[in-house]
Amino acid sequence: MEMKWDKLLNSNRLGNIPPKTQSVRSPFNSDHDKIIFSGAFRRLAKKTQVHPLATNDHIHNRLTHSLEVACVGRSLGLLVGQELHRKKKLPRNTCVANIADIVQSTCLAHDIGNPPFGHTGEEAIRSWFSNGGGLYLENMKPCEANDLKTFEGNAQGLRILTTIENHLHDGGMRLTYATLASFIKYPWTSRPAVDGQRPNGKKYGVFTSELDVFKEIANNVGLTKQNGSDWYNRHPLVHLMEAADDFCYGIMDLEDGIEMNILKWDDVYEALRPALSRADISKIKSDNPKTSNTRKTSILRGKIIGYCVESAAKAFIKNLENYMNGDDTKNLISLCDTNIQESIKNAKELAQSEIFKHPRKIELEIGAYNVISTLLNVLCQAALNQDKSQNRLSFKNSRVLDLINVDSFKTANQELSSDYLVLMRVVDFVSGMTDNYATFLAKQFNGLGV
Repeated sequence: MEMKWDKLLNSNRLGNIPPKTQSVRSPFNSDHDKIIFSGAFRRLAKKTQVHPLATNDHIHNRLTHSLEVACVGRSLGLLVGQELHRKKKLPRNTCVANIADIVQSTCLAHDIGNPPFGHTGEEAIRSWFSNGGGLYLENMKPCEANDLKTFEGNAQGLRILTTIENHLHDGGMRLTYATLASFIKYPWTSRPAVDGQRPNGKKYGVFTSELDVFKEIANNVGLTKQNGSDWYNRHPLVHLMEAADDFCYGIMDLEDGIEMNILKWDDVYEALRPALSRADISKIKSDNPKTSNTRKTSILRGKIIGYCVESAAKAFIKNLENYMNGDDTKNLISLCDTNIQESIKNAKELAQSEIFKHPRKIELEIGAYNVISTLLNVLCQAALNQDKSQNRLSFKNSRVLDLINVDSFKTANQELSSDYLVLMRVVDFVSGMTDNYATFLAKQFNGLGV
């Protein structure tokens, strides 16, 4: 069954709340502002993109990365929206900017659920609950325990947007259905993903705690269902957000590599050269030899991103019928021009071989496991003791609970295990930390702080 744009662009807010009528601002543009002004978004400034606790201020963090992805996503949305309008695919009273606003908003939020230390932080949380912390999962349903053992930043992002940021357990940021649906890259839960019954490896986008919210979103935008429990097809605009992210981290990682003297200009140029025109190549070769590598990389990045956006927009429109019918078998970059595909592939391979294996990065990532382990050891024990012991808490545990706010454990959802709800709030607290605060607090817990 084909999805329909009039439902896919549903501007009602979570809870089926009609949007405010504003002559100069769309509900989707309001989503953008809600995300920008949120505490969860602001904390991305001190969260790892690639290099943990980087001392060089020119290096990307999650905030600068998200802002750049949002710029690329907006450009993609404008080109696609313009073409959809030309083909008369958009509903009445829907303008080109609406598509751009939705994609820009989802791009801003795409990493909002990432814990401190990036993907290493994700792995550290998974490792703790799969090993020493496994004893805390004994009273949970298998699907609940699986959420913690396979913690996923994408699912945490949906939880932040819909449950814990601004209006706790009452709609979160209260974004529009269209923006929320376009945010969910992996519209299924953890258990079938880990069992190999879903695409994209073991990735998933919905915790058990947000399953009802997810179904509400999916039904209100008319996402079609796949063969499988709680498995829906992606919203078509997800592909634009995903492509913008892939373009940015593929190319910006190399820019950071140049800035940190990990990569050489010639290697970066050779990796990205397939996407350049002959005129571009001639211009680069004739540039002033005194131009710094940082400046040359910046110019190169601008050209490559421009070509990527044009190619991805054309590929999306060409493949639109498949996306509208729920065919998610091919990501958008694989449908771009071959020279774009080659450049992005080269960039990712260069980053993987040179940047991700840099000794300082490895050292800090190993340390991140100890930081996360220390935090979860202390916080989980205190939180679960509070839930079971009532007023018979030790002084230490009561002080821990003062730190993380006991009242926030309360929820109206009675269908989920009590231990699961408590530990999810602990994970909310830990995953919301910046790299700096997580490191500081772990030192304090170990008696090594100031």
